[in-house]
Amino acid sequence: MQCFSIAPKEMVASLWRNRYLIKTFVQREVVGRYRGSFMGILWSFFHPVFMLSVYTFVFSVVFKARWHTGSDSKTEFALILFSGLMVFNLFAECINRAPTLILSHVNYVKKVIFPLEILPWVVLGGALFHTVVSFIVWLIAYIILFGTPHLTIILLPVVILPLLLFIVGISWGLASLGVYLRDVSQFIGIFTAALMFLTPIFYSASNLPEKYQILLRLNPLTSVVEQTRDVLFWGKPPDIKLLVVSFLCSILIAWLGFAWFQKTRKGFADVL
Repeated sequence: MQCFSIAPKEMVASLWRNRYLIKTFVQREVVGRYRGSFMGILWSFFHPVFMLSVYTFVFSVVFKARWHTGSDSKTEFALILFSGLMVFNLFAECINRAPTLILSHVNYVKKVIFPLEILPWVVLGGALFHTVVSFIVWLIAYIILFGTPHLTIILLPVVILPLLLFIVGISWGLASLGVYLRDVSQFIGIFTAALMFLTPIFYSASNLPEKYQILLRLNPLTSVVEQTRDVLFWGKPPDIKLLVVSFLCSILIAWLGFAWFQKTRKGFADVL
């Protein structure tokens, strides 16, 4: 039986070794999603614009939600909301698909020698493409409405990087678990739906009563969403200590997810 390494260096080596394959699969992932539709890849632009309009109307007009600045500007609310929504959508798209990653690629398990560990990277690459498109939408709207963005905007990749490692680590774990427990995908769908409203996307974390602040801080997306807003909208640099801690924790989670995946992949063919 083939032995799969769980060493941290193998996690990086596999990414580098299969980089061209990952690139090809990501391109196919993005193009395949819109193949056959009339507007094609333009849907990746119109979808975030439409959802932003809906969420803004519901929360700023119907529920009359306001940010902690006290401003009644609906455009300001929309851009603040959108910056948090970009982060959550990146997370949710990958996590929701993770439990069925192996199940939807059974032929790669049984018929060919294929580096299954790259599948979470492929999904993450496709989700990143849509995040970049959403960011371009956000940037265009900000320039039109508010002018030149803050210089701190260039720090966005630094803020997002720990989240990417966290996502791929969780995806490895869920992809493996989904092979043995088919109910995982149902649970994750419910979990991400609830997490959207438990993450400070539509409201400021400071608006919550003190007794709930600790619960909010336990949400791994909270710090990423808030720091994304800081660098994009408020012009504040990220908290270096928090970034370092997030980065180290994300590396650990990524490796644990990779190790679990490598340890359990031997039984995929038997179960499937």
